[in-house]
Amino acid sequence: MNHVTVSAAILLGLCRCLTLQSSVNAADPSVKPLFREFMGLNVHTVQFKPELYKPIAKHVRDYHPFNWDGGDETDYYPQFPFARNRVDWNAVYGSWKQAGYVTHVSVMFDDTPPEKWKNLPREARAYGFQFARYFGPSGKRLVESVEIGNEPGKYDDEAYRTLLQNVAEGIRKADPRLTISTCATFDRPSGDYHKSLSTLRGSESLYDVISVHSYAFVEGYPTWRRSFPEDPAVDFLKDIQKVIAWRNANAAGKPVWLTEFGWDAPTQPQATEGTFKDWVGVTDVQQAQYLVRALLVLSELDLERAYIYWFNDADQASVHASSGLTRNFEPKPSFHAVAHLFSTLGDYRFSRALRKEAGEAFVYEFTHETEPKKRVWAVWSPTGAERETTVTVDIAAGMIQKAERMPLAAGAAENVAWKSISATSVAVPASESPVFLWIED
Repeated sequence: MNHVTVSAAILLGLCRCLTLQSSVNAADPSVKPLFREFMGLNVHTVQFKPELYKPIAKHVRDYHPFNWDGGDETDYYPQFPFARNRVDWNAVYGSWKQAGYVTHVSVMFDDTPPEKWKNLPREARAYGFQFARYFGPSGKRLVESVEIGNEPGKYDDEAYRTLLQNVAEGIRKADPRLTISTCATFDRPSGDYHKSLSTLRGSESLYDVISVHSYAFVEGYPTWRRSFPEDPAVDFLKDIQKVIAWRNANAAGKPVWLTEFGWDAPTQPQATEGTFKDWVGVTDVQQAQYLVRALLVLSELDLERAYIYWFNDADQASVHASSGLTRNFEPKPSFHAVAHLFSTLGDYRFSRALRKEAGEAFVYEFTHETEPKKRVWAVWSPTGAERETTVTVDIAAGMIQKAERMPLAAGAAENVAWKSISATSVAVPASESPVFLWIED
């Protein structure tokens, strides 16, 4: 057992609470989003079961294939609500809306490379117009935002710029209230799974949100091994921070959304030969721990939203094939852990990091939306090992209302007993699964 101490004085006075309360407004970029607005989940069309995932998030991101709407004819004018393959988008997105979700649609152009279009600018503009007119806030109000391409690796930079500009022009003409997002981006040259942020130059009036995908890869092929979210040796957080820095310098005021992050956790054995024979996943417990801890550390960044990848899987030991919160629609430990986080912090927003020491302890503070005297502290060990420790925090024991450990199964979370050390400090048992302390001044 290790012992670490939060040395900074962290008792908050009533004056600070009132100041914080008065500063919480959407116009202040320093105020973080509430967790119920921050957390999102990646889903897919008719496979998604709205009722099952209601404990997880209110924001969902759908992968919407462009060729479902038009088939192989790019000049086909979609007859919404029906896709050309007869999927009823009104039934799909309508059921999500009825269940209380806010839908972000990522239109995927992967199966329609630039050379397949008869007239890319004209047809892209027509599609954007028709999509926004039907689904947007001024139409059926089924979709809050639309992303122009997911990871359009088949489009070179010039072709993607043409696609972005013309779909966006069509959207703006039909419904200026529909929020427009870029595809996945990084602040480096374009690759198979992202576009360089430089591709966006000159299009500032045509997009509202910058999208980024980030995974905690230690290495790529042949293992695709991922680390824990706080690992300073990987680029998981660094890549996001670079996008934010680029935004600050080139597109100030536009939100950044992390539209994909996650970990694969299979139970099936991996292949003994072929592409994935050396692939490395994580355990069910690690997936739960890393997702919750990732959301905690991401909430400190200047991010407006973070969508978990993925909602459901079929338990395959390969890249992105076991990332679900459910396995064949049965909840994994990660489902229960993320649901607990959504319930615990839904009405709270990140306020400050009380301790951030790699390999030792993280302690974050979250403040209630309307009652700033109510706070939640998250305490955890930030490593990739099954490490247990004791974290001493400077607070009077009487201010702690309760303490719970992140659950891994259905039912009530485990109560955690803290130990008073002095009039102004307590010791909290901590591990890789965060402990949440409910505090009231």
